Amino acid sequence: MDTRIERINNATAYVQGLLKGRKPQVGIILGSGLGKLADKIEDLVIIPYKEIPGFPVSTAVGHKGNLISGVLGGRQVIAMQGRLHYYEGYPMDMVTLPVRVMSKLGIECLFVSNAAGGLNQEFHVGDLMIINDHINTLPNPLIGPNMEDFGPRFPDMTAAYDRDMIGIAEEIASEMGIKLQKGTYYGTTGPTYETPAEVRFFRLAGADAVGMSTVPEVIVARHCGLRVFGMSVITNISNTDTVAKVLNDGDDVVKQADLAADRMSELFGKLISRMPLNGSRG
Repeated sequence: MDTRIERINNATAYVQGLLKGRKPQVGIILGSGLGKLADKIEDLVIIPYKEIPGFPVSTAVGHKGNLISGVLGGRQVIAMQGRLHYYEGYPMDMVTLPVRVMSKLGIECLFVSNAAGGLNQEFHVGDLMIINDHINTLPNPLIGPNMEDFGPRFPDMTAAYDRDMIGIAEEIASEMGIKLQKGTYYGTTGPTYETPAEVRFFRLAGADAVGMSTVPEVIVARHCGLRVFGMSVITNISNTDTVAKVLNDGDDVVKQADLAADRMSELFGKLISRMPLNGSRG
C-alpha cells in the first residue's frame, strides 16, 4: 500500500475511535493567533496532534497543535487548532495530511483561515478578507503519484473558493455591520517576510494579501471534492519601502490576529449554521 494512504488511514482510525460515533460535517483550519475560535466550540473532544499516529506536530508561533471535535453553529465540526507549514520542514504530503484525514472522517466543506499581510492599498490592519482566489508559489501538494481514491489527476481550480458560501458570508457580515474585504491570496513558502520589491511584484500580479500557508490545504481539499471557504485576517501592511519603523514582527502578527478573532469566530459560526449541507459524504 502507498505509505501516504497508510498514514492517512491510521490517523483516521485513531481519531474515529476517540470521536465515538460523531460524524463531523465541517472542517476548520485555524491560523496564527486564530485558535480563539476553538473557545466557541461546544461539547469538546480535544486530541493533541502528538498523540495521533503519523500526524505531524505544529511548531509555529500561535499554533496550539490540537484537533478539536464538537458543535459550532449547530453542526458537528472538527477543527485544527494550529496548522502545519512547509517552512517547518514538512513535505507537502504531511502539511496536507490533516485535510485528507478530515475528508475521510466525512466533512463536506473546509473553512480555512490565516493571518496575512495586506498588499491592497485599501486594506487596514484588522480587516477581514474573504479569499476568492489564490496565486500559488509553494510546491503543489498533488505532485507525485495521484491518490485516486480521493480525486482526479488534474483537479480543476477555476472556482476553488465556493461562490455560494462567499455570498452567504457577505449577507451575514452585512447583518453584523462588519465590512469585509475580498481578494486574492498570494501563497509563499516563508519563513521570511517579503522584501519591498517582492511586495511590489505581488501587487502587480494581482494579489491583495500574502501569507505562508492555506493554498496547499485548499488544493488538497478541492482534490478531495470538498467545498472551501477561506478568510484572511490582515495583521500587517506589507512594506514597499525599506523603513525600519514598519518592519514586520511575528509576535505582533499573532497579537493583531487575536484582536480580530472574535469577529471572525462569530461570522464563521453563523455561516456554518446557515450553509446547506447534504449529510454524510460516506
